[in-house]
Amino acid sequence: MRTLLFVLPGLAIMALAFWAYSENYETQQSLSHVRDLQAQIGTERETLAILKAEWAYLNRPARLRDLVDLNFQRLQLMPLMPHHFAGVDQIPYPQPVLPALDGTITLSGELDP
Repeated sequence: MRTLLFVLPGLAIMALAFWAYSENYETQQSLSHVRDLQAQIGTERETLAILKAEWAYLNRPARLRDLVDLNFQRLQLMPLMPHHFAGVDQIPYPQPVLPALDGTITLSGELDP
């Protein structure tokens, strides 16, 4: 009986040690995964900054104006002017369709006198 009292705590300590070791291993693996994700996020942010800079470079007004002049015969692009747009009073909005009124009133409930 006395041996059993010494063996059971020893087995419990070994089981807890195994559990703690496996939790530590999973934690280290999760931290490594987080570090990899943060490095990937940093790389993607650098790539995004480069792409934004390239987009701004390619959309310079002077460059676009030169491209329009170069391809005017094929594209026939004209600059936008205010008279190209319609005014609010020129937009044909549909008129609402109203039901015909015949003079009767429909109640949702019936009252008893």
